[in-house]
Amino acid sequence: MNKFTSLDITKFLPHRAPFLMVDHVLSIDDEHVKTSFKIKEDCIFLDENKQFNEVGLIENAAQTCSSIVGKSYFEEDDLEGEGTKLIGFISAIKKVTILATPKMGETILSEANLKSRFDADNYSICTLVCTISTSNKELLSCEMNLFIQEIPKN
Repeated sequence: MNKFTSLDITKFLPHRAPFLMVDHVLSIDDEHVKTSFKIKEDCIFLDENKQFNEVGLIENAAQTCSSIVGKSYFEEDDLEGEGTKLIGFISAIKKVTILATPKMGETILSEANLKSRFDADNYSICTLVCTISTSNKELLSCEMNLFIQEIPKN
């Protein structure tokens, strides 16, 4: 399993602030990933009570999940994300259970596991399961399908 302490996730995900919902990749391999995200005051998914809402949790899960399949489009030593560009989206949410939402200032930990994957020439369709928690409680569990596509270089 590859362990990273300072992998810049912005080089591998197409998302940018304010829509980036992953700060750090804590560990990743071909079937599992663990990420963290600190909920800051400028987060677009905070409600009027400074709670990170359900949509934000689902987006964090999708960005976490996409990194498992997305990493296969990069060479192992490409820690700068220069090898390719990807796009991706949620094609289906099969199941989601939201138990609680975290508050501004909390850090959430997300873990995802690859359940199945179909690869074609320049895209992948996959099913993943994900859980999100804080240091003391589970917040979300879900199963979703993602579509990940490599964008040809010009």
